[in-house]
Amino acid sequence: MRSRLFLKIYLTLLASLAAVAVASAAFVWLGQGEEESGWQSQRARFVAALIPPDMDNRTVEATIERFSRAFDADIAVYDPRCRLIASGGSPIPRDILDQPWRHGPGNFHTMVTELPDGRTVAARMERPLRPSGRNPLAYLALIAGVIGLAAYPVVRHLTRRLERLRVGVDAWGKGDFVVRVPEDGSDEVAAVAKSFNRAADQVERLIKSHRALLANASHELRSPLARLRMAIDLYEQAPNDDRKQEIIRNLSELDTLIEEILLASRLDHVEKLDALESVDLLALVSEEGARNDVEVFGMPAIVACDARLLRRLVRNLLQNALHHGGPPVTAAVAQADDAAILRVRDHGPGIADSERHRVFEPFYRPSGRSEAAGGWGLGLALVRQIAERHGGAVSYESPPDGGACFVVTLPVQSKPVRDR
Repeated sequence: MRSRLFLKIYLTLLASLAAVAVASAAFVWLGQGEEESGWQSQRARFVAALIPPDMDNRTVEATIERFSRAFDADIAVYDPRCRLIASGGSPIPRDILDQPWRHGPGNFHTMVTELPDGRTVAARMERPLRPSGRNPLAYLALIAGVIGLAAYPVVRHLTRRLERLRVGVDAWGKGDFVVRVPEDGSDEVAAVAKSFNRAADQVERLIKSHRALLANASHELRSPLARLRMAIDLYEQAPNDDRKQEIIRNLSELDTLIEEILLASRLDHVEKLDALESVDLLALVSEEGARNDVEVFGMPAIVACDARLLRRLVRNLLQNALHHGGPPVTAAVAQADDAAILRVRDHGPGIADSERHRVFEPFYRPSGRSEAAGGWGLGLALVRQIAERHGGAVSYESPPDGGACFVVTLPVQSKPVRDR
């Protein structure tokens, strides 16, 4: 069963061909009538010149006989009163004068020509003495038919690709987020298919990310909520400062976790940061190092960044090293070519080589680590998101003398950025 789109396009093409054919036939037909009228006028002058009015009847008779033998035709000449003047060949009925041109029995054609002096010449011959007539409608119909047949596979191929695109979009709209449409070709339909596939990849990635974030967040929120509930119950039974501080600590942990979840979700929807400003990376790291009692050294490096997000990146790295690594923790800022490099180093147990690429996953928990000890949460995942949104990257290195080292690379500011 043909689709509506295919029928619309194909029938529109056929209708256009039919309109062009009819218009062309009408034009040719009118032109052919003018040509026939001009040919009849020239024929009358030609015959009048062969048998002029002052020619005697005997000479006219001899001329008609000669032409009758030459053309193998029956010819008769009548005066203005329709009386026979001369003839050659077989007799021609007088009623032939009522029809200037008609087909006779068999393949014979009869032609009647009125001369300027009132005489009439009738000729009956096997081949007409005029341009051969052709039916333009037949040729135009043949051309239109050929074009219509040739256009069928082209239109069908185009509409079939559009149908596949529609089917893919419908399936994707019903929740099948893994469906993709073929991208064959290099025309506008292929461009639309590629755009759809790119958008579908992005949406699928976001959905998977949000599902994983929701599942992990609900699990991670369970522990501080349970501890908070227990602390509140104990505080109600016997209030004291230690239990009060435990409630405050759990509330702070919940607040930080929720803030990180919201920030991670927002960064998933951001491709390019706005409101960038010039920031000295060494100065920013020094401020956070002083707040967390971490030694900072290096050289100044100016980067164009969102200062609030970059501060969160540095803070997460330092707190991760303090919480999961071992002292001493140091931070170093350097500049190489067009990149600013931040290294945060600790002297703890480090990370196994099999897990070094997974430490940046949200809420990843290393193998053998108890639930009470917790995982990496969203701290390192946010570090990676913030670095990538600034056009940079983060990686993990294993120092030769043990511990862990996280390296953040950010592009150095190439031109001044107006502070906002």
